Amino acid sequence: MDVPKLQENTTDLFDRVKREMPEFQRIRSFEQEVALETSELEGQYQWIGIRPRQIGSGFVNPEHIEHAYDLHRLMLELAPYYLSISPLHVEYIELTFGFDLPARENRNAIVMQSLYGNSPLSSIASDDIEPLLDVQPRIGFALNEACDLQAFVEVKTRTSAVETATQIFQDEPISVYLTVRKNGPIDSVESFLSTFGRLAGHIEHIAENRVIPDVVVPLHQAIGI
Repeated sequence: MDVPKLQENTTDLFDRVKREMPEFQRIRSFEQEVALETSELEGQYQWIGIRPRQIGSGFVNPEHIEHAYDLHRLMLELAPYYLSISPLHVEYIELTFGFDLPARENRNAIVMQSLYGNSPLSSIASDDIEPLLDVQPRIGFALNEACDLQAFVEVKTRTSAVETATQIFQDEPISVYLTVRKNGPIDSVESFLSTFGRLAGHIEHIAENRVIPDVVVPLHQAIGI
């Protein structure tokens, strides 16, 4: 989309969002992005980001998942009309859950020990003499036969080579991201919300039954050992 036109339309959209959610208080401009944000209070905040080819919204540390869903549903309802979006513009709709696990230690080693265990991959490198530089697994799988409904699980360690060399690790988290995506074509603007509901059902089931017990909990248990 044309950026000056985008900024003009985005202001109208943000005014409308603020009427529904007065906790949004400020607009910030970045390169190729305009954002509407709330203040951060005890680690909790919300944001909306509009780029020429991407619309995103997020809720960090919501008290209940439905509070975050309220924001996403509102954006799916308003954005098509304020930004003149048709289903032909939509490459995909996706929903992401993120889990941050603070770890001021060798985050690559934690991931290797807790997620790879005694698997063949764990013998690729000997951490005693070959310090691990990058252990960030990513797995994607289809949720339907057409393979246009997809899920991805990704672990990010944010460990630099300097940290590994000095063994002085910054206070950064290990992040686990679970993303469920529906690729286009999307039938109609009216189906945006039903698509979101479908994604929410899948992501909650995968998070509760697989990602939390099989990825988040083992990582949490390994931190600080």
